[in-house]
Amino acid sequence: MRRLLNVRPRGGLSVLLGLLPLLAVALVYLMASQARHAENPRDKLLPTPTAMVEAVQLMAKVDPLTGDAPLVVDTVASLKRIGVALVIATGTTLVLGLGLGLLPLLRAKFGPLVAAIAVVPPIAVLPILFIVFGLGETAKIALIVIGVTPVMVRDLAAHVAAIPEEQLVKAQTLGSSTWQLALRLSLCPAWVYLISAEAIAADVGLGYRIFLVRRYMSMDIILPYVLWISILAVAMDVALKLVSRRAYPWAHPAKGR
Repeated sequence: MRRLLNVRPRGGLSVLLGLLPLLAVALVYLMASQARHAENPRDKLLPTPTAMVEAVQLMAKVDPLTGDAPLVVDTVASLKRIGVALVIATGTTLVLGLGLGLLPLLRAKFGPLVAAIAVVPPIAVLPILFIVFGLGETAKIALIVIGVTPVMVRDLAAHVAAIPEEQLVKAQTLGSSTWQLALRLSLCPAWVYLISAEAIAADVGLGYRIFLVRRYMSMDIILPYVLWISILAVAMDVALKLVSRRAYPWAHPAKGR
């Protein structure tokens, strides 16, 4: 009898096992939503799928006053902020992470500082960022950069420092397998910091919209927006993975191994 530790589902079975929990959650939600609406048709806590679809259609519709669709404007604003922040964070990480990993003297001098900054909750410095940079885009982008860069630098430096010295002459050892992994792991906290900043001081963005409509208990808008954020985050992760596989195929083992 095979041990559970050695069972590795592949292909369609792997996809099916991943879908089952999602389907179970969706089924439980549908049952709970129908039960609440059978008791109170005006219930807002658990909106029906129909109500959420209608709300999304309304948010995706062009406003005649502004000429813009709120969902599109919010999405573009949030993606722009997180995109700029991740470009800055990645560039900084490549320079500092490689430097700290390759140069023991630099690592001894700045390693403790990076480690100390990495454990500081970024949300705690948000008021400082607003005071220093104001309530504009700079503070929101800075929050994401400060939130993800120290952790990425620390992880990249540790990976590079662990590379055997004889392999450092090979260019591929400094490829995507290290920094892209750190970037992918940082996507989730990056979205958290973005939504937090938009909720506090913004006039457009996905986080702004969620916290704007919460006062009306508009769960038919909040839940689709949360789902949309999740889809965007997963799409970004998949895109990074595909880029890594195409640009650095050597870093990814062949399927079936």
